[in-house]
Amino acid sequence: MKILIVEDELITATDLKETLEKYHYTVTGIARNVKEVKELLDFHIPDLVLIDIHLKNSPMGGVEVAAFLNSGFRIPFVFLTANTDPATYNEASQTRPAAYLLKPYRHKELAFQIDLAYRNFTGNLADNADPLTSDAIFLPYGKGYQRIEKKEILFIKADGSYVNIRVRGDDQPYKFTMNIGYLAQFFDSPSFFQLSRSYLINLLFLERFDASHIYLKDYNEKIPIPQNRKQEFLKRVAVIKTP
Repeated sequence: MKILIVEDELITATDLKETLEKYHYTVTGIARNVKEVKELLDFHIPDLVLIDIHLKNSPMGGVEVAAFLNSGFRIPFVFLTANTDPATYNEASQTRPAAYLLKPYRHKELAFQIDLAYRNFTGNLADNADPLTSDAIFLPYGKGYQRIEKKEILFIKADGSYVNIRVRGDDQPYKFTMNIGYLAQFFDSPSFFQLSRSYLINLLFLERFDASHIYLKDYNEKIPIPQNRKQEFLKRVAVIKTP
């Protein structure tokens, strides 16, 4: 399971990370405030977010971070706090957390509660068609919904408050009012790669690349490779180098 930690105290964040890794969870990152949460979600959508309610050095507290997640993501989150007063609990409970844990926590209890919270969350989704696993999704388009086959998508490109989805065989992309970070969570498969904050590409259509650009089948324009994503990109393609 991939977990994002939202905690502004370094010692606590480090202890959480070590505890989670001890129980074989993968920590995708540590965010100290909502700005860093948004930046990390641009590249990695976790399975669960662990949030400290009181973020001293952030303009938004943990409850506001949870509200942000609810507004655009389907990710369960668990609150972790040393505060036991009813007002804090009542405010936090309005965001529908998967669990509410108190500090100081016991390591094994933390691991078990996270596992249970995630199982309960996914279990509640089991009876509905899940866009995370479906081969085709329906996105708001005009006055209805447009069917998009995931395997036919060349890339998704951010365009302000919109995303453009380029589908193989179509002359023009589909434009949807949606954030790319939100949409990316529904393409969590080996064939899709977040090349940058602007591009989510389908590696099945990767035809060639050079030091600074990639080229996709059935698309005439080159797409830039950010230097800070180049090594991660190279890990996703089977490159045979000259001996």
